[in-house]
Amino acid sequence: MKKLSQKIVKLLTLKRLKISFVESCTGGLLSNNITLISGASKVFTLGLVTYSNQTKINILRVPKKIIMKHGAVSYETCLSMVKNLNKISKTDISVSITGIAGPKGGTKHKPVGLVYIGIKKNNKTFIKKYLFKNKIRSSIQRATVNRALNLILAFIK
Repeated sequence: MKKLSQKIVKLLTLKRLKISFVESCTGGLLSNNITLISGASKVFTLGLVTYSNQTKINILRVPKKIIMKHGAVSYETCLSMVKNLNKISKTDISVSITGIAGPKGGTKHKPVGLVYIGIKKNNKTFIKKYLFKNKIRSSIQRATVNRALNLILAFIK
């Protein structure tokens, strides 16, 4: 993941783009991977961990009705998270992550390993759904960050 993070920081720097993250199930791991890279302060402006529904509602302004109707782990919540982060951060690229890292918390309809990653760049917004098979919490978190880094890289290029 370090090489991916290095590529991202380098490309963002070259293109003079700023990036921000809002994370839930990864607990700041994406932000950590970027800030491990020297020079990240030139491109990384904001990293939020909105772990609770209340924080998603109060800080990110995700409408309570979206969380009540669709759940915190949903396409709709991920979309609202990334759009509202973009308004708050005013960065060129915004990324949101919400999911169930387990080992508990999953249901038949939303199993452990279900993750949504959202990216917004200018007027283009993309939400991707993943279902990771490895049910170990740290594996799900690392796999999510790896996918997010790859999506970010594709979006920058």
